[in-house]
Amino acid sequence: MSGAAPDTHGQRLSFSVAGERYGLPAGRVREVMRMPKLARVPHAPPSLLGLANFRGSVLPVLSFATLNDLPRGLETRVILLAGENPVGIAVDEVNALVSGVGAAAPRDVEIDTLIAKSLTGQSARRSRGMGIAASGPTTAAREDEVPLVVFALGAQEFALPLGAVEEIVRIPETVTLMPNGDAAVAGSITVRGALLPLLSLEALLALPAQTDRRRARIVIVRIGTHRVGLVVDAMRAIIRVGESQIDPVPDVLSRGASETRIQAICRLDSGRRLISVLAAEHLLREDITARLLQGGKGQDMTVTERLDDASEQFLIFRIGEDEFALPIASVEEVATLPPRLTRLPKAPSFVQGLMNLRGSVVPVIDQVRRFSGVAAEGRKRRVVVVRIGELLAGFIVDAVTEVLQIPTSAIRAAPELETEGAHIFDRVANLEEQQRILLIVSPRELLDRAERDMLAALGKKGKVGSS
Repeated sequence: MSGAAPDTHGQRLSFSVAGERYGLPAGRVREVMRMPKLARVPHAPPSLLGLANFRGSVLPVLSFATLNDLPRGLETRVILLAGENPVGIAVDEVNALVSGVGAAAPRDVEIDTLIAKSLTGQSARRSRGMGIAASGPTTAAREDEVPLVVFALGAQEFALPLGAVEEIVRIPETVTLMPNGDAAVAGSITVRGALLPLLSLEALLALPAQTDRRRARIVIVRIGTHRVGLVVDAMRAIIRVGESQIDPVPDVLSRGASETRIQAICRLDSGRRLISVLAAEHLLREDITARLLQGGKGQDMTVTERLDDASEQFLIFRIGEDEFALPIASVEEVATLPPRLTRLPKAPSFVQGLMNLRGSVVPVIDQVRRFSGVAAEGRKRRVVVVRIGELLAGFIVDAVTEVLQIPTSAIRAAPELETEGAHIFDRVANLEEQQRILLIVSPRELLDRAERDMLAALGKKGKVGSS
């Protein structure tokens, strides 16, 4: 039901919640729809079920039962209210349009008063002006540092320069295989309506094939005019390393076909950890390029389609069952959480401890509490290291899952929610094709002003350093 007419005859939309009938002026109703998929908002008031996609717009959905201190039922329908700030109201059942008079008339409700009380009564609003500009990077990379995306192939670690990587996505359950394909050609998938060829990086590097693909990822790179997906076993980290830690491959080792695809060796942990840095432009053989250009019956499989003229790159991480996005320009590194953190005497309570990041001491903060989630069990949690002004801090998350290139046309300002914690998310990404809404974290809001001042004071005392 959509496009309700103005309330000229006292009509009411009747709906049921907890066995009782209620009514709203028909003129206030824009649409009635089934309960959509919701994106949970951490620290939201109990009545705010989450955010949902309503015909391209991201709007909050509130529980009518919770607004009225009633027991929640199935809540199978959402009534989308018209107005300057539209919201969705979750109800158990929508009945019909009624005249609104007589003994059987539904009970009227002051819905605007209930909404205002729910969304503004939690805490004083914090100014979003404290945050940084939404579309710009928080800090420029140092001239002597190189950002790398590290991934695993078997027991070995490899990396590509971050600038060569467009996205990192999960491998789908269904991959279209190519008949009579080369061993390196793993098949093809559809990405945003266009075909993307998949190549096995193991085959390209002449490495033994792995059978366990539960954590497999697709690293999407652009090689010349071609856009291809490289299948890897797992994503490991995003790191920024000094140029002094990267050595060219010795000539004596640059003899085989696979070795020529490695352009450098990155030395970490005093040389105990070696990462082979690949040359993206040398990954494809000429015969594979020719086969991809043919693509079966003359169809071009090189996916030269581009996103909108403007797009942003985001790191996607998970806390509990919820996903969030962080502008990748603000990410210094993604590292595995050490088995033990160094406790700091007299440290603020929100600091879990300190970790050594290649000679720099970084305060580590657990984001589960801040995002009101539940920590994952039995998983290797990650530390996302973010630079906030001059401060370097690590934030514990359950997993880092993807790197996504999102067109700006899919990014909107977050709905105005005057609730505790809502200031952390200044924008949302509405990925309609994937039926997915991502809350975009404002990096500067990961720490409030008092917390930044406390960490800065510790740093001045020489107890917390930054790289």
